[in-house]
Amino acid sequence: MIGKRSPRRRRGAGRGSRLRFGDLVDEILAGALARPARAVLTTLGTVLGLASLVATLGISRTAGNQIVERFDELSATQVVVRSAGSGGGQGRSGPALPWSVEARLDRLNGVVASGAIADVPNPGQVRTVPVIDPTGENSRTVPVVAASSGVLDAVRGHIAAGRWFDDGHVSRADPVALVGADLATELGITRVDLQPGLFIGDQLFTVIGIVDEALRDRGFVGSVIIPSTVAAERFGVTRPERVVIEVDLGAADLIALQAPVALSPNAPENVSAAAPRTPSASRDAVESDVNSLFLLLGLVSLAVGAIGIANVTLVTVMERTGEIGLRRAIGAQRRHIAVQFLGESAAMGLVGGIVGSSIGVVAVVGVSAARGWTPVLEPWLPLAAPLAGAAVGLVAGLYPALRAARMEPVEALRSSL
Repeated sequence: MIGKRSPRRRRGAGRGSRLRFGDLVDEILAGALARPARAVLTTLGTVLGLASLVATLGISRTAGNQIVERFDELSATQVVVRSAGSGGGQGRSGPALPWSVEARLDRLNGVVASGAIADVPNPGQVRTVPVIDPTGENSRTVPVVAASSGVLDAVRGHIAAGRWFDDGHVSRADPVALVGADLATELGITRVDLQPGLFIGDQLFTVIGIVDEALRDRGFVGSVIIPSTVAAERFGVTRPERVVIEVDLGAADLIALQAPVALSPNAPENVSAAAPRTPSASRDAVESDVNSLFLLLGLVSLAVGAIGIANVTLVTVMERTGEIGLRRAIGAQRRHIAVQFLGESAAMGLVGGIVGSSIGVVAVVGVSAARGWTPVLEPWLPLAAPLAGAAVGLVAGLYPALRAARMEPVEALRSSL
């Protein structure tokens, strides 16, 4: 009777053999912390991988946002106004645009700067000597531009030497001029403190400044710029061809509606204002390319961390062969052994994910602060990084855990001797 019931109790004991969650946590902590230095070095691979992933994704998103903003900002803050019936040239056909655009436009809410521009037709050769040089070394046929006093700010220009003409020069029609840096180099004008003279055709002008940059009109650095009133008196340019308006970000559409009324209140329909289109496709393409590049780098770093976890976990399995054999001999099932080693690798991945995510966020904020950028980071990324670390740990520990679970108790005990 007793002999018949004993097998049932043994089978029942086998079916009831289980590993409680608390015991599993204790075993995982004991196994992971048995060699603290090794655990730290193993976790370090995941830390570096996930920190690199979070940092590269965050920095790429931040840098991509800055690239796109700089790419868009010039075009998104510019409005150009032209006469609807103008055929170009001197702007003498079609409705007239006034030269006094600053007084009409700068008071509009959203306008940063404005200025009017016209090309001077057939100005003649530009030279630095009073006589025509047959060698052509001191003379050039170059563009001459008539401008109002607010053009420099409107085209985002920069003066390398001297100054820009002001309202006084314009109202008095002073014969002053500015030359672009490229043209100044060709003409040998390197300084303006001695007020060098410049001949445009037969007209003498005093050079008061050198323009070395104009972000919205690159042609300025190779041209001669004169006040609008002088251009009207000496070259017959009485009307501007276009008006350039610098506006605040987001105000372009509004100013494009208001500018024709301000410049031509009697016939605003005869004046056209071109507001920039939002280049969303270009912006998305640039951001996608940058994100894809840095995502690939982050995934490579994460793969290196996963290989480190797999390697150390496999070594741990080989070192703990005797322990595995003993556990199997006293009733532990294959799944218990597998779950224990999977838990250890997942725990290392989870800790590495938490630490790596924190380091990555700090890196994004630090780089952004150093560059004066606004940090941009997906809110789910720091939360998903620890889960990704645990998943990497599980995948990395899968083969070592299966190898440990497949060990036979007798062979494991024999090999440990």
